[in-house]
Amino acid sequence: MKVEDGMQAVEVPRHVLVVDDSRAQRHMVSMQLRRWGYRVSESESALAALDLCRSADIDIIISDWMMPGMTGLEFCRQFRALGRESYGYFVLLTSKSETTEIADGLEAGADDFLTKPVASNELRARLRAGERMLAMQAELLAKNRVIVSTLVELQKIYDSLDRDLIEARKLQQTLIRDRVRDYGWAKASLILRNSGRVGGDLVGSFRVDPDRVVVYSIDVSGHGVASAMMTARLAGFLTGSSPEQNLAFQTGPEGEHILLPPAAVVDRFNRLMLDEIQAEQYFTMVLAVVDRATGRLDLVQAGHPHPMLIRRDGRVHRLGHGGMPVGLIDSATYDQITVQIAPGDRLILVSDGFTECPLPEGRDFGEDGLVESLQASAHLSGLDLLEAMVWDLTAKAGTDSFPDDVSGIVLDLLE
Repeated sequence: MKVEDGMQAVEVPRHVLVVDDSRAQRHMVSMQLRRWGYRVSESESALAALDLCRSADIDIIISDWMMPGMTGLEFCRQFRALGRESYGYFVLLTSKSETTEIADGLEAGADDFLTKPVASNELRARLRAGERMLAMQAELLAKNRVIVSTLVELQKIYDSLDRDLIEARKLQQTLIRDRVRDYGWAKASLILRNSGRVGGDLVGSFRVDPDRVVVYSIDVSGHGVASAMMTARLAGFLTGSSPEQNLAFQTGPEGEHILLPPAAVVDRFNRLMLDEIQAEQYFTMVLAVVDRATGRLDLVQAGHPHPMLIRRDGRVHRLGHGGMPVGLIDSATYDQITVQIAPGDRLILVSDGFTECPLPEGRDFGEDGLVESLQASAHLSGLDLLEAMVWDLTAKAGTDSFPDDVSGIVLDLLE
């Protein structure tokens, strides 16, 4: 057996315990063991041997079966019950050769048997077999220690990443800190529920002037940190507080900020993704401009689920023509549609976390499920409507752990 001593491995002899109530028998076996280079301890009873095993590191035990007080069989059972980290190879000395007695010994935890009187060559062979088992066990323990140590390090890394992701989730939630934004004549209500710690969905709105409001819904491809970082970057290009950074505006001849048509804005994002960001990501989006003065709704759908417009009388209309995602194709063009709106109407944008959520029967929630949910809860306020939609999705899916991020925005045109 080798142990580490500084930088060198030092060979340490195996510690063998000989247990026998016969002094002559003990001395005879011990003498042979010492001649072969083993470190030997002796005990005249199983009880005394058990006490020694509790305090000393014993590698191999050679124990008589029939002894007064505790037998070798019972000693073997109690030795196995000590719960030692290292294995102890247990050999029973016996005159018994019947199958039932050997079965009893194996059941008690014995590894091998020797018949009295002990032949020197047979004892040596049994010890070598025991040493091979102990060497394999020691190697297994060493590998297990490496595995445990690695798992501990991995757990530390995981815990650190998890803490970072929790903080990243908090930061991402600040992108929609105001779940309800009141513009006086319109009210925007937002919801964002990530499927993981962080997600790739983004919803928001900003005021252009007293008569115009922009709303948008974005879904970045993939999941996790990369998608979350992209949503944070995109949010910076759609901020109402810094129009000079907002891709929806261009600077006029006198330095004023002029709102671009939705199709031009989405085209700008496509150019940004392909020419500047050049990430292996793309995103879908809906961008809509609501103008109170003209009663117009101008929007572009770029690979996102169809926007829904609920009229004051309860009718639900699907808007948009599908369109290509943003950041995939250099030559992509984006069609803009215009719809007349009036007070009492409401615009709903959702991510495909709603429409593509799988249901137990094998189909998706779909836009039909979305329309059904909207019609059933159309009487609710914007925020309550979004919560009701999530409730309906949970009921249909049979779980509130969705495979994709779920987000949405409702813009109510107030009467």
